[in-house]
Amino acid sequence: MSTERQYALKEKALELGWAPDQVQLIDEDLGISGAQKSLRQGFQKLVAQVSLGQAGAIFGLEISRLARSSADLLRLLELCALFDTIVVDEDGIYDLSDFNDRLILGFKGTMSEAELHFLHSRLIGGKKNKAHKGELRFPLPVGYCYDEDGSTVFDPDQEFVKR
Repeated sequence: MSTERQYALKEKALELGWAPDQVQLIDEDLGISGAQKSLRQGFQKLVAQVSLGQAGAIFGLEISRLARSSADLLRLLELCALFDTIVVDEDGIYDLSDFNDRLILGFKGTMSEAELHFLHSRLIGGKKNKAHKGELRFPLPVGYCYDEDGSTVFDPDQEFVKR
Protein backbone atom coordinates (compact mmCIF):
# COMPACT_ATOMS: atom_id res chain seq x y z
CA MET A 1 0.00 0.00 0.00
CA SER A 2 2.77 2.46 0.91
CA THR A 3 4.63 1.54 -2.29
CA GLU A 4 1.51 2.32 -4.33
CA ARG A 5 1.26 5.69 -2.60
CA GLN A 6 4.90 6.40 -3.39
CA TYR A 7 4.47 5.55 -7.06
CA ALA A 8 1.35 7.75 -7.17
CA LEU A 9 3.62 10.74 -6.50
CA LYS A 10 4.55 10.62 -10.17
CA GLU A 11 0.92 11.39 -10.99
CA LYS A 12 1.00 14.29 -8.54
CA ALA A 13 4.04 15.72 -10.34
CA LEU A 14 2.21 15.44 -13.65
CA GLU A 15 -0.86 17.14 -12.16
CA LEU A 16 1.34 20.02 -10.96
CA GLY A 17 2.61 20.61 -14.49
CA TRP A 18 5.77 18.57 -14.95
CA ALA A 19 6.07 16.85 -18.30
CA PRO A 20 6.31 13.03 -18.25
CA ASP A 21 9.91 13.12 -19.54
CA GLN A 22 10.85 15.42 -16.62
CA VAL A 23 9.65 13.01 -13.93
CA GLN A 24 12.12 10.44 -12.73
CA LEU A 25 11.23 7.79 -10.19
CA ILE A 26 14.02 6.87 -7.79
CA ASP A 27 13.06 3.67 -6.02
CA GLU A 28 16.36 1.88 -5.47
CA ASP A 29 16.05 2.30 -1.71
CA LEU A 30 12.64 0.67 -1.25
CA GLY A 31 12.93 -1.93 1.48
CA ILE A 32 16.44 -0.88 2.45
CA SER A 33 17.13 0.40 5.94
CA GLY A 34 18.31 3.96 6.17
CA ALA A 35 20.74 3.01 8.91
CA GLN A 36 23.62 2.59 6.46
CA LYS A 37 24.08 5.37 3.94
CA SER A 38 26.34 3.27 1.74
CA LEU A 39 23.44 0.95 0.91
CA ARG A 40 21.09 3.77 -0.08
CA GLN A 41 22.00 4.27 -3.73
CA GLY A 42 18.74 6.08 -4.47
CA PHE A 43 19.39 8.74 -1.83
CA GLN A 44 22.94 9.23 -3.13
CA LYS A 45 21.59 9.55 -6.67
CA LEU A 46 19.06 12.14 -5.50
CA VAL A 47 21.71 14.21 -3.73
CA ALA A 48 23.92 14.08 -6.82
CA GLN A 49 21.11 15.21 -9.12
CA VAL A 50 20.17 18.09 -6.82
CA SER A 51 23.86 19.09 -6.56
CA LEU A 52 24.14 19.17 -10.35
CA GLY A 53 21.01 21.30 -10.69
CA GLN A 54 19.19 18.45 -12.45
CA ALA A 55 16.21 18.26 -10.05
CA GLY A 56 13.44 20.85 -10.14
CA ALA A 57 11.48 19.18 -7.36
CA ILE A 58 11.61 16.29 -4.94
CA PHE A 59 8.34 14.50 -4.20
CA GLY A 60 7.93 12.26 -1.17
CA LEU A 61 5.25 11.01 1.18
CA GLU A 62 7.24 12.25 4.16
CA ILE A 63 10.28 14.25 3.16
CA SER A 64 11.70 13.90 6.66
CA ARG A 65 12.08 10.16 5.97
CA LEU A 66 14.27 10.56 2.89
CA ALA A 67 17.29 10.57 5.19
CA ARG A 68 17.50 8.73 8.49
CA SER A 69 19.33 11.51 10.26
CA SER A 70 18.36 15.13 10.48
CA ALA A 71 21.95 16.06 9.56
CA ASP A 72 21.67 14.27 6.19
CA LEU A 73 18.24 15.77 5.58
CA LEU A 74 19.48 19.27 6.39
CA ARG A 75 22.39 18.86 3.95
CA LEU A 76 19.93 17.81 1.24
CA LEU A 77 17.66 20.75 2.06
CA GLU A 78 20.63 23.14 1.89
CA LEU A 79 21.42 21.81 -1.58
CA CYS A 80 17.78 22.25 -2.57
CA ALA A 81 17.97 25.90 -1.49
CA LEU A 82 21.21 26.45 -3.43
CA PHE A 83 19.93 24.85 -6.63
CA ASP A 84 16.29 26.07 -6.49
CA THR A 85 14.81 22.61 -6.01
CA ILE A 86 11.38 22.64 -4.40
CA VAL A 87 10.21 19.91 -2.07
CA VAL A 88 6.70 18.43 -2.17
CA ASP A 89 5.13 16.09 0.37
CA GLU A 90 1.61 15.29 1.51
CA ASP A 91 1.52 18.41 3.69
CA GLY A 92 2.61 20.99 1.17
CA ILE A 93 5.05 22.47 -1.31
CA TYR A 94 8.21 23.95 0.15
CA ASP A 95 10.59 26.50 -1.32
CA LEU A 96 13.85 26.02 0.52
CA SER A 97 14.97 29.58 -0.18
CA ASP A 98 12.18 30.60 2.24
CA PHE A 99 13.22 30.59 5.90
CA ASN A 100 9.86 29.31 7.17
CA ASP A 101 9.82 26.39 4.75
CA ARG A 102 13.36 25.42 5.81
CA LEU A 103 12.33 25.70 9.44
CA ILE A 104 9.28 23.46 8.97
CA LEU A 105 11.16 20.75 7.06
CA GLY A 106 14.10 20.92 9.47
CA PHE A 107 11.72 20.48 12.38
CA LYS A 108 10.05 17.53 10.65
CA GLY A 109 13.48 15.93 10.16
CA THR A 110 14.38 16.41 13.80
CA MET A 111 11.06 14.94 14.92
CA SER A 112 11.51 11.95 12.61
CA GLU A 113 14.96 11.29 14.05
CA ALA A 114 13.60 11.63 17.60
CA GLU A 115 10.83 9.16 16.76
CA LEU A 116 13.41 6.59 15.61
CA HIS A 117 15.41 7.20 18.80
CA PHE A 118 12.35 6.63 21.01
CA LEU A 119 11.33 3.48 19.12
CA HIS A 120 14.85 2.09 19.44
CA SER A 121 14.92 2.93 23.16
CA ARG A 122 11.61 1.17 23.72
CA LEU A 123 12.80 -1.93 21.87
CA ILE A 124 16.02 -2.08 23.89
CA GLY A 125 14.06 -1.47 27.10
CA GLY A 126 11.74 -4.34 26.23
CA LYS A 127 14.70 -6.65 25.59
CA LYS A 128 16.35 -5.65 28.88
CA ASN A 129 13.10 -6.25 30.75
CA LYS A 130 12.71 -9.71 29.22
CA ALA A 131 16.36 -10.50 29.99
CA HIS A 132 15.91 -9.39 33.59
CA LYS A 133 12.93 -11.76 33.92
CA GLY A 134 14.83 -14.57 32.15
CA GLU A 135 12.41 -14.54 29.21
CA LEU A 136 14.62 -13.14 26.45
CA ARG A 137 14.75 -15.47 23.46
CA PHE A 138 16.70 -15.28 20.25
CA PRO A 139 16.25 -17.25 17.04
CA LEU A 140 18.11 -20.53 17.34
CA PRO A 141 20.27 -22.22 14.71
CA VAL A 142 18.64 -24.80 12.47
CA GLY A 143 18.12 -28.05 14.31
CA TYR A 144 17.37 -26.47 17.70
CA CYS A 145 14.21 -25.14 19.29
CA TYR A 146 12.85 -24.07 22.66
CA ASP A 147 10.89 -26.62 24.65
CA GLU A 148 7.84 -25.80 26.81
CA ASP A 149 10.12 -24.81 29.70
CA GLY A 150 12.10 -22.41 27.51
CA SER A 151 15.20 -24.59 27.39
CA THR A 152 17.17 -25.08 24.19
CA VAL A 153 16.79 -28.61 22.82
CA PHE A 154 17.35 -30.49 19.59
CA ASP A 155 14.38 -29.97 17.30
CA PRO A 156 12.22 -33.11 17.41
CA ASP A 157 11.10 -32.51 13.82
CA GLN A 158 12.31 -35.48 11.76
CA GLU A 159 13.80 -33.09 9.17
CA PHE A 160 16.42 -32.06 11.74
CA VAL A 161 17.20 -35.38 13.43
CA LYS A 162 20.94 -36.01 13.53
CA ARG A 163 22.07 -38.65 11.09
